[in-house]
Amino acid sequence: MRILRAEGRPAMPWSNGGGVTREIAVHPPGAGWDAFAWRVSLADVTRDGPYSPLPGVRRILTVVDGAGLELTVDGAPQLLADRCRPFAFPGAAATDSRLLDGPVVNLNVMLREGRAAATVEMVRGSRVVWPRRRPADGGAEGADGPQEVLVVAAEGRTRLAEDGAHRAQLERFDAALLTGPDAAAAELWTDGTAAVIALSADAGADRVQGEAAPAVGGCPRP
Repeated sequence: MRILRAEGRPAMPWSNGGGVTREIAVHPPGAGWDAFAWRVSLADVTRDGPYSPLPGVRRILTVVDGAGLELTVDGAPQLLADRCRPFAFPGAAATDSRLLDGPVVNLNVMLREGRAAATVEMVRGSRVVWPRRRPADGGAEGADGPQEVLVVAAEGRTRLAEDGAHRAQLERFDAALLTGPDAAAAELWTDGTAAVIALSADAGADRVQGEAAPAVGGCPRP
């Protein structure tokens, strides 16, 4: 389990001046914009404006702070007034964003089409998470599970334990990355809401890409 603290993440300004992005994790590690299979980040959005087109990329966007926004994707409006409700859409689509009532923070998952797949689930309370495990003989045990699981504390604190032993406490926007094949199952408890992002690289063409699992309860309102 690798802990990824929010403090100290570099902010990368958008070219249109409408916000900044802070990368949480990327695969392969250290990959640049043209080379990633998947990328997860947080974006501070401060004004209305168009999104840059991303041909060949699938996006899953979840508002995790602020009053929400309205996206217009290829002419179709999509109201995201409730926080912690994942919304998947193609990066190549012509997309405009309108803030409903001031700045927001978005959790963004970007997936290279044909190379990665993901689900985003917003969890309250507790659950067990783990990446798939491969047996020593190279067989297919757990082949249907994710290769990596990224946990992001969206609201409140999130605690993680392995084999019953406390491993980490995540403050808001901290993250933990569980990577197979040897990662142990982790028990998760949150007093707010945690994003559990199941990620697989080099996904087969038959996998659903950019699937967004329904939120459980949504983020608590301030």
